[in-house]
Amino acid sequence: MSSTAPDEASNPITHALNLARDTLPPMHPAGRPFVAAGVAATLLLRRVWKPLGAVGALATLATAAFFREPKRVPPERAGLVLAAADGLVSLIEEAAPPPELGLPAEPRMRVSVFLSVFDVHVQRVPASGVVERVAYRPGKFLSADLDKASDDNERNSVLLRTESGHELVVVQIAGLVARRILCQVADGEKVAAGDTYGLIRFGSRVDIYLPPGSEVLVRTGQRTIGGETPLAALPERGA
Repeated sequence: MSSTAPDEASNPITHALNLARDTLPPMHPAGRPFVAAGVAATLLLRRVWKPLGAVGALATLATAAFFREPKRVPPERAGLVLAAADGLVSLIEEAAPPPELGLPAEPRMRVSVFLSVFDVHVQRVPASGVVERVAYRPGKFLSADLDKASDDNERNSVLLRTESGHELVVVQIAGLVARRILCQVADGEKVAAGDTYGLIRFGSRVDIYLPPGSEVLVRTGQRTIGGETPLAALPERGA
């Protein structure tokens, strides 16, 4: 049986366009104003001196890359806490959760992931459930890889009740260069593991506080992929 539809696989141009579309990640909407400003600046600089236009174009491409939001496929296994961000596991230690969430000041296991300016900077929901509380707290802008950044820096904390009934805390922390934390979820909202829920500009850290009895599955120095890398296994029964 013959077909009048063109064979896309045999067309090298179409194949290349489809490959580029599948390979290049989309951009988070928060990056569009910055990229648009970069394009405008590039055109102006090019009129002044072409080499300046080339510099502007490279800077615009770097900005677009910073705001990339690649597709992620979370594992199907139930009872996992996924990494909320791409980056490096910098700390695994016990610490009390942020006081602004109103939780007991009892230490819980905390896994901290440091994001450099080269990492994907959108944050992913670590487990499916319901957002119980969102709390923002202004603060300093110390280097996000320092221990005291969790206590002193500007941060946005989310208390999540997982489908199995566990309390999970995920905290976006501003860094030395970061000056803006974006959180796109609100109290009472249902969320799914791996979905994008926020973004930090430009260099930052994300802490996850685990419920008692969780099994940590990563080690210090390991790199994580937000929405895909299992950070921990939750206890079998909820609180």
